[in-house]
Amino acid sequence: MNYIVIGCGRVGAELAYRLFQKGNHVSVIDQVEAAFENLPTDFRGRTIEGEALNQSVLHRADIEHADGIAVVTSQDALNAVMAHALRTTYNISNIVVRNYNARWRKLFEAFNLQVVSSSSWGAQRIEELLYHAEMRTVFSAGNGEVEIYEFSIGRAWAGQELGELTISPECMPVSLTRAGKAILPTRDTVLEENDILLISATFDGIETVRHQLHQRQEV
Repeated sequence: MNYIVIGCGRVGAELAYRLFQKGNHVSVIDQVEAAFENLPTDFRGRTIEGEALNQSVLHRADIEHADGIAVVTSQDALNAVMAHALRTTYNISNIVVRNYNARWRKLFEAFNLQVVSSSSWGAQRIEELLYHAEMRTVFSAGNGEVEIYEFSIGRAWAGQELGELTISPECMPVSLTRAGKAILPTRDTVLEENDILLISATFDGIETVRHQLHQRQEV
């Protein structure tokens, strides 16, 4: 596969190296030649100094055969405009953009771009870990708007129906594992101590589940 990484800061260099290690052909573009020093010494992809929207620079990066492009500079406005221009000019749909400042998220959404906001996602994950270490996030979709959480059912909830725990419309059960066997639970499923439950939820949805769990434990 052929990938282009625009921006060779810490994120761009790490991404380019990971793609290279998987056996892909990788081209890295940056305006500053010194930025390529962020790449590990054994990186064998192509490094191209220049403006990413310059046609000759893109041609050297083999834009015509690109399977995907990552735009990961630290300038949000530039990332959004660049990704939109590349998508419309070269008809490339597989473009992922970095959001550096969370306040600029709406700009990327206006362009309908696939965006990764490391600051927003990272802050939410740290908040979750600080609040409730007993729940483990096993999958995160988008930028953490919906996640899948795993936790064990304690003695206080044994004998109760799952529907009493998942009362929020912003959460739904994914699976329940009991004695090593997984099932697709329903709202009528009766919980047992040490059941392992996976729940898909928004942040508000999982907060409701946590409230329910703690409320019964305190009774």
